[in-house]
Amino acid sequence: MADLRNDFVGIKSPNPFWLASAPPTDKEYNVRRAFEAGWGGVVWKTLGLDPHIVNVNGPRYGAIWGADRRLLGLNNIELITDRPLQTNLDEIKVVKRDYPDRAVIVSLMVPCEEVCWNEILKKVEETGADGIELNFGCPHGMSERGMGSAVGQVPEYIEMVTRWCKAGTRMPVIVKLTPNITDIRYPARAANAGGADAVSLINTVSSITSVNLDTFSPEPSIDGKGSHGGYCGPAVKPIALNMVAEIARDAETAGLPISGIGGITTWRDAAEFLALGSGNVQVCTAAMTYGFKIIDELTAGLANWMDEAGHGDLDSFVGRAVPNVTDWQYLNLNYVAKANINQDLCIQCGRCFIACEDTSHQAITSTVNGVRKFEVIDEECVGCNLCVNVCPVENCITMDPLPEGVIDKRTGLKVDPTYSNWTEHPNNPARQAAE
Repeated sequence: MADLRNDFVGIKSPNPFWLASAPPTDKEYNVRRAFEAGWGGVVWKTLGLDPHIVNVNGPRYGAIWGADRRLLGLNNIELITDRPLQTNLDEIKVVKRDYPDRAVIVSLMVPCEEVCWNEILKKVEETGADGIELNFGCPHGMSERGMGSAVGQVPEYIEMVTRWCKAGTRMPVIVKLTPNITDIRYPARAANAGGADAVSLINTVSSITSVNLDTFSPEPSIDGKGSHGGYCGPAVKPIALNMVAEIARDAETAGLPISGIGGITTWRDAAEFLALGSGNVQVCTAAMTYGFKIIDELTAGLANWMDEAGHGDLDSFVGRAVPNVTDWQYLNLNYVAKANINQDLCIQCGRCFIACEDTSHQAITSTVNGVRKFEVIDEECVGCNLCVNVCPVENCITMDPLPEGVIDKRTGLKVDPTYSNWTEHPNNPARQAAE
């Protein structure tokens, strides 16, 4: 059986699955249920010093569903904890005492003043928690008060607060980054410069998920009014994977531990985050959708895959995909692939034909000798794989690479390894100018 034990910046847990800072980690009751179910750790819902945090007493979530009503994304307008600070601190202390083998991290958000951070750091240290996570990501409610993503969007503030916290506590400091920024590398570099032990990302994406066309107010609607909120769930996974990869392959943050967050719903999602450089993962929406017992599928699925792939522990594949993430100019332009339709699997729905005919390269025929049949026209196929993505039958359409030396019917050129990327390509204007 694969070893799922995790050591993230010295914080040990029986598996790499932590619950992210959110409603599922708001109180002792929830966290105990999570640990009994098998979660490796939690990031306690964000604490602050303001005793007057008041959440709305109406709908807090907007949603995006797939055609089968499967939840694709949640938008939330909930603030940080509205429970008394001391109540949270007392519960954290008791939980850590009773579950010494689980990771207990405390998310924090206070005004951007060193005295405020020192005050709350001292209180959290007394709980025996394993570490802190600086919430620089929340895009709603708190950001309007100069906290959350209002800090996370300014690298200088990130570095400054991180330095304060590193100087003010013995606990590992994890900096949670906002995705609501143009280039995620700059806040990550700032956290690294400030001495952060790790970064976690992504926090939620600023969003409005829908508008009620009867009341003309954004959802969730509070007495006829709505506000932008934070978007999370499976729909944000591609954004999160890209941002994790950007940090993992950036020379200035190389080696900076990453806790991956964003739409993790299955063991495969988790494995992808780990392969792109995350040291562990945090989950929220999946737990809110399916309950804490989803951890059984996450751990069993990851362990089974690791066994089948020959990975004895997490370290054997963490970061393995990072060297294969590159800039477009370094992609191999000598690689040629063509679509191929398996006629035994084809259900004759015609989706591939319509998609290619109307919006792509007219590389699929709908009739052969007067009979309805869908085949790829090699002379027109550019290998875009749109047909693969719209086909409702798994593995019915595959992309088959042409071997070296074969003539590409579309271009009439031989697959030739004399150039392997755009920098070396004879059509590159920079190369033409140089020659």
